Amino acid sequence: MSMTPGSPAKRRKRLVLLRGAESRRPGEVWLVGAGPGDPELLTLKALKAIQAADVIVHDGLVSEAILELAPASARRLSVAKRRSRHSYAQDEINRMLVAFARDGLRVVRLKGGDPFIFGRGGEELEACRAAGVACHVVPGVTAALAAGAGAGAPLTHRGAAQAVTFVTGHASEGGEPKLDWPSLAKPNQTVVFYMGVATAPVVAARLMEAGRAGSTPALVVESVSLPEQQTRATTLGELPTAAEGLSGPALLIVGEAMALAAHAAPTAARSQDASGRAVGRKRTRERSR
Repeated sequence: MSMTPGSPAKRRKRLVLLRGAESRRPGEVWLVGAGPGDPELLTLKALKAIQAADVIVHDGLVSEAILELAPASARRLSVAKRRSRHSYAQDEINRMLVAFARDGLRVVRLKGGDPFIFGRGGEELEACRAAGVACHVVPGVTAALAAGAGAGAPLTHRGAAQAVTFVTGHASEGGEPKLDWPSLAKPNQTVVFYMGVATAPVVAARLMEAGRAGSTPALVVESVSLPEQQTRATTLGELPTAAEGLSGPALLIVGEAMALAAHAAPTAARSQDASGRAVGRKRTRERSR
């Protein structure tokens, strides 16, 4: 590994000093789901892992309020990916996790949502296994579950949705996502499109061409679980219009059960604690996983 300025190797060398050169403890990697952003949606296991971390390698979608739960001694390293611009390639992140662990560090790879739902956690797990590094996985609340709950629209519902499918609305090489549109167009199911705002016109057009009615209820949910969350109730035919003007991370949810969101506010209220009081939270401005 090269030792050029700003390289992962140089960061790794600095991080070793956090524990001292005498450390010989075997390092390990924890792939931790941070949930959709609200710290109250963290699991207890995720919180414990964060609080025990020597170094946290985090996505841009992890809120500042969650990062602040880490010990002051823990080094925080952002590997945020934005559309068409990545601070680190995935291979670099994989090597970074392995290198930190081999230096005896407890590494928390903190990922928005769940590590195994469009989070590339599987690739990082494989890299750790290939290197002989212990790797643990802590699941998190994926954005689709929080979006449905917040809107009062169940993803499955007797008589309206006997199945739910998570798909990506984003093609890694750009352009139109390659999906089984006829299967996704079948009625009585909920389809959740992650990273689909930019392709909302394509999603709507392909589903209707494959037979899904334009009147099918749909939701667009931006910044799930955060104070700035927006929930727009619409139909499949009007989905492209409903997705206009959104710049934050958002989900497209299509299915008959989304009709149950009719009583939800068009824009979600601020998050509340158990007593019903509004809870304000900071959010990192870096977007996407």
